[in-house]
Amino acid sequence: MQTVLDKLAGLGGKPITELSPEDARKQPSPADAVKEVMSDQGKKGPEKVAKVDDIKIKLGTGDVDARVYKPEGDGPFPVILYIHGGGWVIADLDTYDATPRALANAVNAVVISTDYRHAPEHKFPSAHQDCFGAYAWTLQNAGKWGGDTKRVALVGESAGGNMAAAVSIMAQDKEMQMPLHQVLVYPVATTSMDSPSYKEHAMAKPLNAEMMKWFFDQTLANPVDRENHEINLLGAKTLAGLPTTTIITADIDPLRSDGEMLAAKLKADGVKVELKNYQGVTHEFFGMGAVVDKAKEAVDFAAGRLNEALKSGSGE
Repeated sequence: MQTVLDKLAGLGGKPITELSPEDARKQPSPADAVKEVMSDQGKKGPEKVAKVDDIKIKLGTGDVDARVYKPEGDGPFPVILYIHGGGWVIADLDTYDATPRALANAVNAVVISTDYRHAPEHKFPSAHQDCFGAYAWTLQNAGKWGGDTKRVALVGESAGGNMAAAVSIMAQDKEMQMPLHQVLVYPVATTSMDSPSYKEHAMAKPLNAEMMKWFFDQTLANPVDRENHEINLLGAKTLAGLPTTTIITADIDPLRSDGEMLAAKLKADGVKVELKNYQGVTHEFFGMGAVVDKAKEAVDFAAGRLNEALKSGSGE
């Protein structure tokens, strides 16, 4: 993990809090650092998947980019809609290419990775609405890749974890087919930034408290949006009826407490949830399985939970 962080520091990126969103999007990412470490170690990447298709998802608000990862064989395969992170402002399908590849192979599932409109050009709830639109699209279209649309799960990292949970909430509100499981990896669960891990890891890398404030400032159009339960998940009256949930947190991460508090609220509201915290790793570790052992462990743990929920089709 330290090797990746050292490599990232060596790539010479500037603090995004001092940049415009356009310039922030051009800064080197942890994924870039991983590629450099892999190169140093003589490892070839990315992880091979039988078939990868770049597509457009047509939504009422316009087209969003998406990428479909299909395992070997004809299926029917379970389906995962994957939502990447980046604080609603930065990152794209390429930045978060490693996780959907790993999940497609580990779960033997069709993984659809969706992009979404970014802030500040498109403020909250634009990205959330796009992810929900991508979920509705997935239920209609995943069969084209051999996906079984009765067995669908959601996986999201960071801001994507926030939106994965919000998609479940929106599906429930609209009384449509619910995902059978959701894996929320270091999710943003609240717009309040005063938790124990925010204080403990205010200066952490690659994510710190100041960056989270910058992300919220770019994303939220007005103060009242901070209270909206689709982004401030902990503010929801109840999360009862949401799918069984796996929450993965990184110990050296301002968002660790978000995951812990969300797990506690889900449990209190009667949702089956398993929380696993990984020591000695930071935010963004999950997609680093090629060079960080704990990341491989975390993906295997998530895959086991997804397999359990998706094989029966019951979400248990």
